[in-house]
Amino acid sequence: MEHKAYYQDKICLVTGANSGIGYAMSEELLKRGATVYMAGRDQKKISAAAGQLSPFRDHVRTLVVDVTRQDKVQKAIEDTAAEAGGLDMLFNNAGIFKPMLFEHGTIDDWREMIDTNLWSVIYGVHAAIPLMIRQGSGHIVNTASLAGLVPYPMQVIYDTTKYAVVGLSESLRYEYAEKGIRVSVICPGDIATPIFSKLVDSKGQGAAIPKEAYPVDRAASYILDHLAEGDGRIIVPYEPNHLIYGGYVLGDKNVEEFLLKHAHDHRIRFEKEGRFL
Repeated sequence: MEHKAYYQDKICLVTGANSGIGYAMSEELLKRGATVYMAGRDQKKISAAAGQLSPFRDHVRTLVVDVTRQDKVQKAIEDTAAEAGGLDMLFNNAGIFKPMLFEHGTIDDWREMIDTNLWSVIYGVHAAIPLMIRQGSGHIVNTASLAGLVPYPMQVIYDTTKYAVVGLSESLRYEYAEKGIRVSVICPGDIATPIFSKLVDSKGQGAAIPKEAYPVDRAASYILDHLAEGDGRIIVPYEPNHLIYGGYVLGDKNVEEFLLKHAHDHRIRFEKEGRFL
């Protein structure tokens, strides 16, 4: 199937759509002919994001959804399907990234990241699967991370949630394939989004976007191309991240040294400067 044709007239719901990958995917979906329900927890932010997509205003809807609450996620998905006559694609994209030394993390830190990064995905899947079974079709797309494939240090809580999202997604992919339901998981590396500005140091200063970060518009296009092909696991950018992941799985000593150095360098930054980047 031609990549753009896959999305023509599709009804898509995207969480975490007011910025970053969620916004970029929403825009690219609209360019490819979909109707997009953009969901976020802040009315002003999600309305402002949708306002930037005025050329597609007839195909944009906004939803205010706290993804950490099952009742809100359930209602958003049910209301979208009722209004649009079905739900073709659900993008469980909302998430937060808070790297820290394990010994500094509190139980509240664990709860916050698990609620946002993992429970929100479970809530979305729980609401969408029965609906898509009734339809006989659908595509669920969960955003994990390269840190759901490779155990990057100084982000243990985040890694834990993203490893779980990968496992959840890949199990569901096989379980529901014969029901006509696709399940894919996105594993981004460093993507040029505002997420880095939220990584503040001890002086409250946000981090700059790394020079090597992949452009978010290119990431969105790459992701949607591979979703249209039916890929179950999408690493973006593919290079060099597939080498890191493959080397880790195969026990490559160079990757082992890379991760140990990563841990050393980041611990020094945390202990001396109170920052991750």
